[in-house]
Amino acid sequence: MGPCRRKGSGRAAAAAAQQQWKVGDLVLAKMRAVQIRCRPNYSFGCRLNAVTQWRCSYDSKLPLKGAPFGSFTPHNPVASIYLQKLRSMAMVTSQAQELERREFCYMFRSERGDLVKVVVVGAKGVNFVVHIEVLSGFEDQLLLSYETSRSASSQMVADAIPFFRNSSRRYTLDLVFDSRNAPFYLSFLLHFSSDAGAVGPGVTTHRKTNFCVPVGLGPGYPCSLGVSISDDGMVNFALFSRSGKSVILCLYDGNTEYPSLEIELDPYVNRTGDVWHVSLESIGDYVSYGYRCKGSVGKGGGFHEQHVLLDPYARMVGNLLPDEGKPMAATKFLGSLKKETIYDWGGDAHPRLRMEELVVYRLNVRQFTKDKSSGLPEDIAGTFTGVRKKVQHFKGLGVNAVLLEPVFPFDVQKGPYFPYHFFSVTDGYGQEGDASSSISSMKEMIKTLHAEGIEVLMEVVFTHIGEGGDGRSQLISFSGIDSSSYVFEGNTGSQISSLKCYNPIVQKLIIDSLRHWVVEFHLDGFCFVNSSLMARGEHGEHLSRPPLLEAIAFDPVLSKTKIIADCWSPLDRHYVEIQFPHWRRWAEMNMKFCTDVRNFLRGKGLLSDFATRLCGSADLFSSRGPAFSFNFVTKNFGLPLVDLVSYGNSKLASELSWNCGDEGPTNKNTVLETRLKQIRNFLFILFVSLGVPVLNMGDEFGYSTGGSPLYNDRQSIDWSILGTGFGMQITQFIAYLSSLRMRHNDIFQRKHFLKVENIVWYGSNQAEPQWDDPTCKILAMALKSERNPEMSSSSNGDLFICFNASNYSETVILPQRLEGNVWLRLVDTSLAFPMFFSNSSDSNLLKVEGLSSYELKPHSCALFEAQRITT
Repeated sequence: MGPCRRKGSGRAAAAAAQQQWKVGDLVLAKMRAVQIRCRPNYSFGCRLNAVTQWRCSYDSKLPLKGAPFGSFTPHNPVASIYLQKLRSMAMVTSQAQELERREFCYMFRSERGDLVKVVVVGAKGVNFVVHIEVLSGFEDQLLLSYETSRSASSQMVADAIPFFRNSSRRYTLDLVFDSRNAPFYLSFLLHFSSDAGAVGPGVTTHRKTNFCVPVGLGPGYPCSLGVSISDDGMVNFALFSRSGKSVILCLYDGNTEYPSLEIELDPYVNRTGDVWHVSLESIGDYVSYGYRCKGSVGKGGGFHEQHVLLDPYARMVGNLLPDEGKPMAATKFLGSLKKETIYDWGGDAHPRLRMEELVVYRLNVRQFTKDKSSGLPEDIAGTFTGVRKKVQHFKGLGVNAVLLEPVFPFDVQKGPYFPYHFFSVTDGYGQEGDASSSISSMKEMIKTLHAEGIEVLMEVVFTHIGEGGDGRSQLISFSGIDSSSYVFEGNTGSQISSLKCYNPIVQKLIIDSLRHWVVEFHLDGFCFVNSSLMARGEHGEHLSRPPLLEAIAFDPVLSKTKIIADCWSPLDRHYVEIQFPHWRRWAEMNMKFCTDVRNFLRGKGLLSDFATRLCGSADLFSSRGPAFSFNFVTKNFGLPLVDLVSYGNSKLASELSWNCGDEGPTNKNTVLETRLKQIRNFLFILFVSLGVPVLNMGDEFGYSTGGSPLYNDRQSIDWSILGTGFGMQITQFIAYLSSLRMRHNDIFQRKHFLKVENIVWYGSNQAEPQWDDPTCKILAMALKSERNPEMSSSSNGDLFICFNASNYSETVILPQRLEGNVWLRLVDTSLAFPMFFSNSSDSNLLKVEGLSSYELKPHSCALFEAQRITT
C-alpha cells in the first residue's frame, strides 16, 4: 500500500504545527482527516482493501476517566479525546468500565536516548486511544509525524503534530482511531523544533527504525501454537519459525484467491523466542488464513515469500482453488477460521480392551464403501458415515478394533501415506466434502463404534511429508515456514521431504498432534508407520533411547492408548528391522510373522521359524509378551490375500507368494481348490497364533489387484462378493475363528507366553519335529488348557493343531487322552464348505480316540479339541 495521505495544503499544515499550547488548557482545535487508500486490484504491496476516514479532536474539559497514563494533577489533567463523527470519549470511557478494556504498553528508546512509552487502549466495539509519552532531557518543542498501514514498515506523512509538555517534564500526546478500521499499524517519528520554529529531522528508535505499534492488534502470546482464544477473549495466532526474518499473517474472506488483509508482524513486538504471535479482537468475516515467511534461502530449501503457507497447527484445512484458467498447482492450502461445531460426546466411553483381546481390521475410509455395491447413498459412500453404516459387518466378523489408514490431508498423487498436515482431517471423508463435515462425521463414527465395543486405532505418518523435497514441488507448509528446523536436508533433490524427528520442535509437534486426536476425537491408539526413522539421531544413527519414542511412551495424555510401531516404509516399500525400544509400552507390527508364515505355506523355510511365530515370537517380544505382537499375513501394501495365492512371477519375489500351480486367473479345478485351501490356511494360522490378529480390508471379499503390489493400484472393494459362495464361507470362517479365540482365551488371548510344560511339539507320525530341515513341512502341537477359575470360558479342553505344507498327505497321531475323553475335529481346511469348520456342539462332529491316526491332506491344517464324553 502506498503511504497514507492527509488532506489539507502544506501551508495550512505548517500553520497548524506552529499553534501555541498552554499548560492546563490543552486544546487541539482541529486535526486533519486521515485517509487510507488502496488500489482496487490486489497486489502484494496493497495491505488494505478499503477506504476509510478518521477525524480526531482534543478537549480538556472531558477528562479520560481511569486512564492509566499521564501525570494526573489538578493543574495538569490528561487531555481527553472524542471522535466527532461518532461519540465523545466521555461516553466511551464510561462504557469501558463495563467492557473488558484492553491495554497494551510498548517501551522504546530513541536514538537520542529519550524514553518513549506508547499505550494502546481499547475495548470491543469502541474506539482505540493511543497515548504517546516521551521523557526527554531536552527543552525543545516536540512534534510527531505518523502513518497508518497494514505493514510494520511505512512511509511518514509530512505534517507534524505537537506534543503537550506537562509539569513532570514529559511530552504527551493522544490519538483516537475508529475501531472499524482496525487492525493496522501506527508508525511514527519524533521531531524536535527550536524556539525559532525550525523543525529538525525525524528521530527514530535506537535501532534506526520507525517507532511502530499495532492498533486493534494485541502482541499475542507464544502459547499455544496455531489459532486459539486467549484468556482475554482475543483470537491469538502463533507460529514457530526460528529462521524466518519476517512473518506476514494473511487473512481471506473467501471471495477471492488473494488475501483481503495482510498483517506484517513486528519482530520486536510479535516475536517471543522463535514463536511469532499476534492477537485480534475478532476474526470478523475472514474464513481462512495462512502465512508468508521471509528469510534467507539455504541448503535444502528456504523461504519463498510469494507462497502463502499452511499453519502446521491449524485445526481445519481448506483448499483455496485458483481462479479459472490457472493451474491446480496454484491451489492454496489454508487454515480454516470456521468455528468448529461442538460435538456432544455424551455417553461415549472407550472400550478399554486389553491388548491380547483385540481382533483388528485395517481399512481405507474411501475404498471401504465407495463402490456402488456397498448399497449406500452417493453422499455417504466413501466417508466416515459409510464406515459407521457397516458396523454390523465388523461385528459379524468378530472384529473389535478398526485400524484406519491415515486420515490426514495428503498429496492426492502419492496417497494417504504422504501427508502434509497432522492436526486436521482430509475434507474428502465427510458427507459435504469439507473439513467441518469430515470432523463431525469422524467423531460420530468413533462414538458409534465405541457403543458397539469396537476400538478405533489410526495409522499415522510423522517421518515424511508429501509437499516434496525439491524446488519444483509446491510448498504447502513446513518447507516454507522453516525448512532448516522441520525438514531433513540430506535428501535434497528427492520428491519427498523427511521430517527431523530428532529435533525437539518436531517432537513437540508430534506429541501435540497425538494429544489432539486423543482429546478431540477419542481415538484409542495409533500405529506409527515408518517408525524406525523415529528412532534415528541427527546423523542417521539408531538411538537406544530415542527421546521421541520415550516421550510418547510416558506421556500422561497418551497413557491409556495403544501405541504400535510399524517399521515398514512407504518411501521404498521395505521393512527396516531394528531392535525397537519399547519400555513395555510399544507394540509392533510383526513383519517376521508375515514372512515366516508365507514361507511355510509355500513349502520353504524352517519349522523352527514357523513355530516361533505360532507361539508369539519370543525372539522379538520376550521382555513384553505375545500381546505386543500384531500379526498379519497381508497389508494394504503388497498383494492382497487372493493374489498371494494366485501370482508368483519373478517380479513378485519379494512378496513370497505362490500361485499354486498356475499364474493368475485359471479354470483348473485342482489349482482353484489349492488356492482356496491356502486362503483358509493363512486365516487359520493368523487366528491360532499368539498375538493380535490383523485382517486387511477386502481379504474377506476375495479382493484382487490383478497381481499388482502397488498401493495406488488398489480400488474400492466389491460388496456383492459377500453374497457369493466364496464370500459367505470366508466371512463365516473368520467369525468362527474369532469366537474360537474367545472360547480358548486362556490359550490364544494371552498376556504372557505359554509355559513350557503346556505345549508339546510333534512331527509326522508323532515323531520329533525336524526343526532345521528345510525339506520338513509337517508340524503339530498339543496345547494344554490353563484352567483359570477367574476366566469364565476357560473350562474348554486341550487342543491339538497340525499343519501340512507339503504336496502329499501326512499322517499325524493324536495324543493320548484320559479315559472318558475324545478328540473332536473342529477344523480341517481341506474339507468342503460348510464342513471344514464346526462348533463343538455340533452332533455330527468327527470324534477321534487318543493315539488314533489322522490323515492330513496336502496344503491343509486341522484343529482338534479334547472333550469329555457325556452319556
